[in-house]
Amino acid sequence: MIEGVKHIVAVASGKGGVGKSTVTANLALAMAAEGYRVGLLDADIYGPSQAQMLGIPEGTRPEVVSENSFKPIIAHGLQAMSMALMVDVNEPMVWRGPMVTGAFQQLLNQTLWDDLDYLFIDMPPGTGDIQLTLAQKVPVSGAVIVTTPQDIALLDARKGIEMFRKVNVPVLGVVENMSLHICSNCGHSEPIFGAGGGERIAEQYDTRLLGQLPLQLSIREQADGGRPSVVAEPDGGIAATFREVARAVAEGVEGQSEEGPSISFGE
Repeated sequence: MIEGVKHIVAVASGKGGVGKSTVTANLALAMAAEGYRVGLLDADIYGPSQAQMLGIPEGTRPEVVSENSFKPIIAHGLQAMSMALMVDVNEPMVWRGPMVTGAFQQLLNQTLWDDLDYLFIDMPPGTGDIQLTLAQKVPVSGAVIVTTPQDIALLDARKGIEMFRKVNVPVLGVVENMSLHICSNCGHSEPIFGAGGGERIAEQYDTRLLGQLPLQLSIREQADGGRPSVVAEPDGGIAATFREVARAVAEGVEGQSEEGPSISFGE
């Protein structure tokens, strides 16, 4: 296991553009609001976004404790680490797979996580070689899949679920993002991306629908501004939904065996 971390939860999607990073940030904050000690690791080496979402000022660097260790940045009560805290935010990571894997392992293992109950890992989108390589190196307690209701997104979400099954990681459930569009003027709601997709895929793979979130302007604005909805409006409906998801995740993780599964490929 990773020193200083009790449980690791991977948040993943089969494709980009479904709001996975926004969901991860809010879910981590919701878990902290439930009274747990929580960390967030941004594993998207090519396109890290968690530093901005958590309101960490550009140019912030972690405190180096020794040649091979550094402290996480504290943001909204979370212990956070991201490649964005190591390099210039505008510098592209033009790296091959082994370099990305090495960078991820350094961020994970050399960060001095301080007695965390949960470490959420914002996984890169997709299910390619890099994602599987990262998955093999992390003792994950469970995974959360983020999708939107539309059929194209659900196709990729299925691949994400299958990926975790192949590496023996339990899927704790599905979060359906952008379920409804709510008009900011009249309040009318409409399922512009379809309806029931998250529920169908959860039933198909014998997991649970953890929650449904609307396509709402404030969620995007708050995340872009460094104050995700759980922090910006802690008593609002969005925060309440994320706290319900957090409780369901904790229930699912604690329902696993005490030792928890290690990631390894079967025969």
